[in-house]
Amino acid sequence: MSILAARKNKYYFEMQIILIVVGKTEPPFYTEEVEKYLSRLRRFITFEMKVIPELRNSTNMTEDMIRNREGDAILQNIKADDCLVLLDERGKEFDSVQFAGFVNEKMVNLRGRLVFVIGGTFGFGKAVYDAATQKIALSKMTFTHQMVRVFFLEQLYRAMTIIRNIPYHH
Repeated sequence: MSILAARKNKYYFEMQIILIVVGKTEPPFYTEEVEKYLSRLRRFITFEMKVIPELRNSTNMTEDMIRNREGDAILQNIKADDCLVLLDERGKEFDSVQFAGFVNEKMVNLRGRLVFVIGGTFGFGKAVYDAATQKIALSKMTFTHQMVRVFFLEQLYRAMTIIRNIPYHH
């Protein structure tokens, strides 16, 4: 069932989508693009981007220690009925239409929030992987975490336009 059909049948409710990121968005080019897509997305859905601050004084910490500390901060933002989806290079790849279908299915059937997470420089710790419902890869290529924010937000916006049959996706 599509989200529009679900709305007509009153099965639809306003699902909240969250994007959790580690570290602030910089430089200004990325900040402007992130803000542009946040504004566009909020016309369609209840959307929030939560920023987990980068760890301070981490120079004497191992990569595992950093992953685990960032993971603890991520998991503090997760509720029991959330669908936690990690943006991870080893995740499932979708084309834009398939991703729209994935989001649409969650909007129709999920009772909790749909939470996507972009991890820190060293990725995710074991606890975050264990808590995740699914992993999604944006590409087999490696991008900076700043770029991934923009790419993901654009793809989520594109998914919303595909779901609502708005001419943006060609």
